[in-house]
Amino acid sequence: MQPIMVYMTAESMDQAKTIAHELISNRLAACVNILDHMQTLYWWEGKVEEGGEVVVLAKTRAELLPALAERVQVVHSYDCPCIVSWPITDGHQPFLDWIGRETASAAG
Repeated sequence: MQPIMVYMTAESMDQAKTIAHELISNRLAACVNILDHMQTLYWWEGKVEEGGEVVVLAKTRAELLPALAERVQVVHSYDCPCIVSWPITDGHQPFLDWIGRETASAAG
């Protein structure tokens, strides 16, 4: 099992909570953290945009990333939502084992 961290952004706290509930209830993530009040600047359709977003961090396993990304795209309001991941290469082993156990039924 390869544990990963998935970084996403949402337009509001309500949307972030919707994403979190979808991922947790479908066992696509063992845990989701929501960080409010992030400021963001980015290029969109040829110009620089600036605004506020909410960070959504999910702990899951690599094999679930395609299903997780698909589920997020269904409930997300953005045309091109940020959904990126990186491997968790080390950590407190009981916590990493917990990620595996809590997402096991989704890996089916």
